[in-house]
Amino acid sequence: MRDKVVITAALTGVLATRDQCPYIPYTPEEIAEEGRRAVEAGAAILHIHARQPNGLPAFDVETYRQIYEEVRKRTPDVIVNFSTGAVGLPREERIHHIRALKPDMAALNMGSMNYAIYSPKAKRFYHDFVFQNPFGDIQYFLEVMREAGTLPEMEAFDCGHIHNATPFIDMGILRPPYVFSFVMGVMGGIPATTENLVHQARSVPPGSHWQVIGIGRRQWALVAVALTLGGHIRVGLEDNFYLPEGEMATSNGKLVEAAVRFARMLGREPATIAEAREMLNLPLRT
Repeated sequence: MRDKVVITAALTGVLATRDQCPYIPYTPEEIAEEGRRAVEAGAAILHIHARQPNGLPAFDVETYRQIYEEVRKRTPDVIVNFSTGAVGLPREERIHHIRALKPDMAALNMGSMNYAIYSPKAKRFYHDFVFQNPFGDIQYFLEVMREAGTLPEMEAFDCGHIHNATPFIDMGILRPPYVFSFVMGVMGGIPATTENLVHQARSVPPGSHWQVIGIGRRQWALVAVALTLGGHIRVGLEDNFYLPEGEMATSNGKLVEAAVRFARMLGREPATIAEAREMLNLPLRT
């Protein structure tokens, strides 16, 4: 499956609102419908944050349970990847939905960082905070994921975050297949450049799977680079609202359609859900 590319759709995130993009889903039903559109367009993995009906982030198990059930009704075999990212919450609250629901995958943030959105036009910062992920918390999350049978998707916002996996591999807590996501373009993290992506792709342990997560309109250039390097890709309204031509996407499905178009132009074929499960050793749970 060397030429197969796994496409992830990041459906909603926690920061983007309908004031910025009217197509951001909030409710479990809306999130699941966006997931269906993404899967029909070619996505094999759905990356999901929970939202309250008013758009604020939700972290409770029941909301995640409702999302999980709605997703399974529409796309019963899709690979579900739940977020564990949060600021200011106890670590148990960041992971309790993984313990309870045992999704196929879960995002694992691999280091601490300043995290902000800066507006050159307004000359001011938005969402200025410290995203804390000390080694003790990373180890705790890995242990819970292992007990749940959930594959960690290691999100690296900078080069050092990739190498933060090394002690956990040495301890045997982190086992193959290793899955890395290079989050590029966040203020406080690694800039979204071709040179940086090439360096990161060369930094992962042998045999790892990796994908690029480009934040903002630079995303499509990074998608093209990742495809030529043999990596996987993530698109979706969490990361970027705009199609390659500059028009705002009206759904996650439209963004996945564009990703599929890019892949085929560059000689890569989107992996089916079954193929992605085989590549990542994620048998469908019954």
